[in-house]
Amino acid sequence: MLMSKILIGLLFSLPLFADLFPATTQSTISNANNNILQISPAFPANGMSGIIIHTYKDGASAATTAAVQNENGILTIIDSPLMENGKLPQIATKAIVGDKVIGGYLYDNVLLLAPNQNTYNEITSKYKKNWINPDNYASFISQKRDGVPTKENLSSFAKSYQVGLIAIVKKDSIVIYDPLSQRIISKEPFATQAQTQTPFFSNFEKVRTGWFGSTVDENYYTLMEQIN
Repeated sequence: MLMSKILIGLLFSLPLFADLFPATTQSTISNANNNILQISPAFPANGMSGIIIHTYKDGASAATTAAVQNENGILTIIDSPLMENGKLPQIATKAIVGDKVIGGYLYDNVLLLAPNQNTYNEITSKYKKNWINPDNYASFISQKRDGVPTKENLSSFAKSYQVGLIAIVKKDSIVIYDPLSQRIISKEPFATQAQTQTPFFSNFEKVRTGWFGSTVDENYYTLMEQIN
């Protein structure tokens, strides 16, 4: 009886860890109506993005476009290039029944926005992911003269650096944000930290913003709440 209770407890506790980072899945388009697609099986979470793989008559395959799941098994085409490079040609192939869809493409590549180094180390040690160095993002937004995380520069950075997910430590929680769909797709409780670095933990003491080299003084948690 004791062993049964232990096993049941483990079964209930496992999804908490597994579901924080939704798994990459492969699906097939079963119905297509312009920009609305039906897939099977559905993605594990609404808000997840995926890329559509079309196989041509000569046997060649290519990623043609991206889509986001708004409800169980129903996708909407994203009107946005897959890569941040205006010099690359955009593939205009229409999604059709039978095309493959990779849900959660590049989801193992994660950028973590954390309030301090201890929190950063705790989370990156706990989850086995390809963690993108936050220094890269700090440099990226500094060069763009933004200085703070926004939905727009997160999306641009993700396409430039092949980032699939953004993990964001917010007040009382950690959320998983898809920069392509610009949606939060999962969330777990996480203790608020007293010590914070602005705009987020990196090896840059200050991140420059604006054309006159000013720095950001807003509170870390205030900045993170703007990404929702």
